[in-house]
Amino acid sequence: MTSTQAAFDAYQAVRHRLPSVELANGGYQKAGTLAEIADSFDVFLLDAFGVLNIGESAIPGAPDRVKDLKAAGKRVLVVSNAAGFPHAALLEKYTRLGYDFAPDDVITSRVTLLAGLNSRREMHWGLMATRSTGLRDLEGLNLTYLEEDPEPYDQVDAILMVGSAAWTEERQSLLEAALAKRPRPVLVGNPDIVAPRETGFSIEPGHFAHRLADKTGIIPEFFGKPFSNIYDLAFKRLGDVDRSRVLMVGDSLHTDILGARHVGISSALISHYGFFAGQDAEAAISAAGIVPDFIVERP
Repeated sequence: MTSTQAAFDAYQAVRHRLPSVELANGGYQKAGTLAEIADSFDVFLLDAFGVLNIGESAIPGAPDRVKDLKAAGKRVLVVSNAAGFPHAALLEKYTRLGYDFAPDDVITSRVTLLAGLNSRREMHWGLMATRSTGLRDLEGLNLTYLEEDPEPYDQVDAILMVGSAAWTEERQSLLEAALAKRPRPVLVGNPDIVAPRETGFSIEPGHFAHRLADKTGIIPEFFGKPFSNIYDLAFKRLGDVDRSRVLMVGDSLHTDILGARHVGISSALISHYGFFAGQDAEAAISAAGIVPDFIVERP
């Protein structure tokens, strides 16, 4: 899935599994950068891919923008569907790219997933993840990697989908067959279908989760944007704030903007980086009916 249109169509095809919001008929304001609208907000929730970085590179000017917002007294949190990497590894990456975030100011879908396990922690989980990223944050869980051996697919109590970089069509087929034979819970730590990288889009766990649902009828439990659970964690971290003064900034209509509208906060779509880089974001807004409060060219 290398084109923006294909990625957009994939999100549109699964709208029935995403949060339902009233389609907006109103318009949006345009701005060059977040600095132009900063006075209207006290809290900025920033997506990572497409807002802070593309792959392993910081978006030009974004580290300085974050510093300026903080210097102006704004609260700045990262709210990201980054489930594939341990929390400490993400913080190390952001530091490398020139950002200075406290550990509690990075709210990820991985953290959201772990917070949502509750009484299910003792279950035997089949894990979709990349071995090389390690199991930090997941210690204490009874986990078995799902790879080429078919036996674990039949043995585990439930499925955790957190990282798809090493996932294959063979593994997907094994998982679909096992769950069709014996349905079990499926928890998804990254609802993204794709993520913008330096050379196009990567395929993310949400892509495989929706395929699984189409094939087996099992509706996965999603953790992360656009679902409210990740925003609940962010507001728990923020404490008592005026939600009318909170802005979600992201590059994706179906995760960042839809999620913000679902929980009743303002949103800004970054148009020159990430999902819509080089594309017509306004045409996509019209087609999807998911309308941000602002279109901002760059952070």
